[in-house]
Amino acid sequence: MIIGGAQENTLLNCLDLMRDYGDDVILITGTSTGPEGDLLSQGRAGELPIRYLDSLQRAIQLRDIAAARDIRRVLREFQPDVVHTHSAKAGLIGRYVAWGEKVPAVIHSVHGAPFHPYQNFAAREFFRRCEKWAAKRCHRMISVADAMTDLMVEASVAPREKFITISSGMDVQPFVDATKHRENIRAKYGFTDQHIVVGKIARLFHLKGHADLVTAAADVIAIEPNVRFLLVGDGILKESLQQRIGELGLSDHFVFTGLVPPSEVPPLIGAMDALVHTSYREGLARALPQALIAGRPVISYDVDGAREVAIPGETGFLVAPGDTDDLAKSISTLVGDAEMRHRMGREGQLRFTDQFRHQTMTRRIRQVYEEVVAKSAV
Repeated sequence: MIIGGAQENTLLNCLDLMRDYGDDVILITGTSTGPEGDLLSQGRAGELPIRYLDSLQRAIQLRDIAAARDIRRVLREFQPDVVHTHSAKAGLIGRYVAWGEKVPAVIHSVHGAPFHPYQNFAAREFFRRCEKWAAKRCHRMISVADAMTDLMVEASVAPREKFITISSGMDVQPFVDATKHRENIRAKYGFTDQHIVVGKIARLFHLKGHADLVTAAADVIAIEPNVRFLLVGDGILKESLQQRIGELGLSDHFVFTGLVPPSEVPPLIGAMDALVHTSYREGLARALPQALIAGRPVISYDVDGAREVAIPGETGFLVAPGDTDDLAKSISTLVGDAEMRHRMGREGQLRFTDQFRHQTMTRRIRQVYEEVVAKSAV
């Protein structure tokens, strides 16, 4: 339960099931280690019962056998009607155990595929086969975007009828209200009224495309010297990115926030004028709908589910991955047109606020639970 979109989705779903429907819920998770931070340590789980299993680790290892044993023990104690798994590793082990225990409804959420073009063939094929094996051990699969279903079907993981798309929910109100904090946050980071702030929210990590943004920024700044880039997040590439920015003479145009708690993300988006997302792989980055719900237009690489929210000419721009020239052109277009930014942001807010509301997500997920449980009882 690191700080991340899939983890927040899972936590909100559990809490909604308890608070809105009176369901008995238990969250099974491993220890949270990593530079992203721990979501549960922030006290957001409230009264949700949590079972921590030391044997359930992020990396593939021999202890996975112990993890399966420990999960089985918890399920036999709890006797659930539904087991809903998330992530590749826990999803595979959890589905295997729940299916073997004949749980009436075994559901898996696809937040992103564990196989992708940037792996070598052996690794990609191994993870694809793992997903195909696990897909036979659940009743339904929930994709956070239609693109995830397309990817899984094309990879022969499971037939299309096994999938349903339900957008990953969040607490939308802080994003609707994001502009309330605009002046204070902009002052905190040294932005004036003349500055046009383009933000990016992502770990400073491989395949997140920060280097592409820096390359494009040089062209944008040459045309619009008042533009500033706000990078939200931390990671192993921070030092190399700062060095590259310095070599290009762009240090005054970039601000790094470092790692911030989720509660600070809405105000930071409120300080932005547009959001750019240059990740090379992502199911559907939550930063995109979050920015749109806050009334900010988006520019995204055209990967996975991005095109389902970054709609060219309506809510933002799509750019081919790695095309830094088009990326610079798209950013410059938005930076130079305040009316376009307002129009696209408003359209995004109208389209996606209710779709990404966590209560909407939980209501639809619970309908899936009910349908599968009802069928298993026949």
